[in-house]
Amino acid sequence: MVSTKGSTSPSKLLTRAEQEVQSAAERLNLQTEDALAAVAARQNPGGVDELEACADRLERAARDLAVALRELVEERREKDKL
Repeated sequence: MVSTKGSTSPSKLLTRAEQEVQSAAERLNLQTEDALAAVAARQNPGGVDELEACADRLERAARDLAVALRELVEERREKDKL
């Protein structure tokens, strides 16, 4: 998992794209924790459905992070052109 706490200097304001990456990474971490909890609760009724739902949420969160990272790349490329 990626730790996002304390990874940025409080004196430096994050750009919108950086904030999006941080938020998406935090959501992905939460979804990963939920998935691990669902795996540990393997004896619960409906556990298979919960695992499938976790997989779907993880997939969406990972896709959101990838999109946010690509937006950050574009932001930084534009900044480098200046």
